[in-house]
Amino acid sequence: QSYCHRLQHDMYFLTSTSRLNEQVVDKIVLQLNRVYPQILTNEEAEKFRNPKASLHTRLSDLLKHLQKKGDRHCQEFYRALQINAEQLFNDLPSRKILKTPDPTEIDTDKKQYLLNDRGPVFFLACFSVAAGLALFWYCCNSETQVIGRARRILGFSPIIIGRHVRNICMLYLEDIPRN
Repeated sequence: QSYCHRLQHDMYFLTSTSRLNEQVVDKIVLQLNRVYPQILTNEEAEKFRNPKASLHTRLSDLLKHLQKKGDRHCQEFYRALQINAEQLFNDLPSRKILKTPDPTEIDTDKKQYLLNDRGPVFFLACFSVAAGLALFWYCCNSETQVIGRARRILGFSPIIIGRHVRNICMLYLEDIPRN
């Protein structure tokens, strides 16, 4: 969307009661008048800062004037609005439309994994339990031929998961060449 179309879409929201106060409108007009490139001339700035006219009328005239000038002028208005009234800028209807995700687009903010917030300790605990159960099933299976002491040691490995796992595996490896 062009900035002119966005401004037309946001016009009602901006001009509705108590959205922008007089100070913020004056700051925006001054910024549009003083910042390079100069969007409003001195005469136009005086017209839009005239305290004799109502705020609603001045703001409506300013927005219509910017739309007539073109997309660059409307873009500078949005920049000034963001600087001087950031909360209002974030609440604009056109910003909400831009923030809504496209259903065909992949949303990278969604959680990728269900257990992502559990941390590495949870993963290691689950992995250890799974590995222990696999070893227990392997040792208790009657088709496998595991020698007596090694079978007993590996049979209890799910219970002894921790720092002793390395020692148990070493005992098993030493026991195999002897038999």
